[in-house]
Amino acid sequence: MPSVSDYYETRRLELQTELETILGSRNVYFQPPESIKISYPAIIYERYDIKNIHANNSVYAGTCVYRVTVVDSDPTSEIVSKLSRQYPTIKYNRHFVTEKLNHDVFLLYY
Repeated sequence: MPSVSDYYETRRLELQTELETILGSRNVYFQPPESIKISYPAIIYERYDIKNIHANNSVYAGTCVYRVTVVDSDPTSEIVSKLSRQYPTIKYNRHFVTEKLNHDVFLLYY
């Protein structure tokens, strides 16, 4: 039987593939180190939380919550709307601009 960590890693890799499809490129980064050179537009994501469902005094199931950030020079990036329509469990969190790049942040339960 696969371990819980194997399950979460398998799901994360599925998410990686889905995000690459939405973006239309491989510029999708999971918790990238500061030393990596990021190509834009990009999607950067990281594990933000785990929401557990309890039953019979134990954890029955868990869902990872990812912070997903679309980074693009275009303030009206179509990637933002594609991402927000793709997942019923996604919530828009905020927008900010840094170094002339637009950052749109979502929380995704996956």
